[in-house]
Amino acid sequence: MTANLKPYHKTTLAHQWHALDIVWQGDEDVVKRGLPHDMLSPAWQILLLGDGSPTRHLQLLTTEKTEVDLIDMSPIGSEDDGAPPQIEIVPEPRLRRQVWLRTASGQRLAYATSWWDANHVDEYLQNRSLPIWESLSRLHTELYRDIQGIYYGHSPALEEAFKEKGPFWGRHYLFWHDRKPLTLIYEVFSPYLSKYLGPMS
Repeated sequence: MTANLKPYHKTTLAHQWHALDIVWQGDEDVVKRGLPHDMLSPAWQILLLGDGSPTRHLQLLTTEKTEVDLIDMSPIGSEDDGAPPQIEIVPEPRLRRQVWLRTASGQRLAYATSWWDANHVDEYLQNRSLPIWESLSRLHTELYRDIQGIYYGHSPALEEAFKEKGPFWGRHYLFWHDRKPLTLIYEVFSPYLSKYLGPMS
């Protein structure tokens, strides 16, 4: 299966978040079908293409609580920020949030950037140091995780942060609440997770 699509971000622009320099990407149809197992193993596909909470999955894999290091909360107004095209349906003005997801003992497992309606982000992220899933669970917020794309690519910054060689697998998705887009999220997972999931392919 091949799904070589044009990258949505402009690599010539210096955005303040870690978008992958894409080698391969698949759209929503690829996400629904799944990938050949010699391209991405079943266990990794469950993590990347499943609609469950990555925070919860990481906690189950490592048996440690998944914690968040908040590294950025920046207003971006009406800018597209080099984000996936679905950012257009996130109401303006927008705010960008960046975090590391890590174990309680300090091992970084994933990187995530999310874009929010700046006027309402405080309603959903009352404690900004908590994982999104935990924040929304505490509010008993009903959500639909709508995975839009999957990526394979490079990032020197993430190699340094994860202390793992790329390329890396990532994805982006929308959270819907009451039939409205709540946030757009872009996630990249560390190859360290092969310790629990086995080889990627």
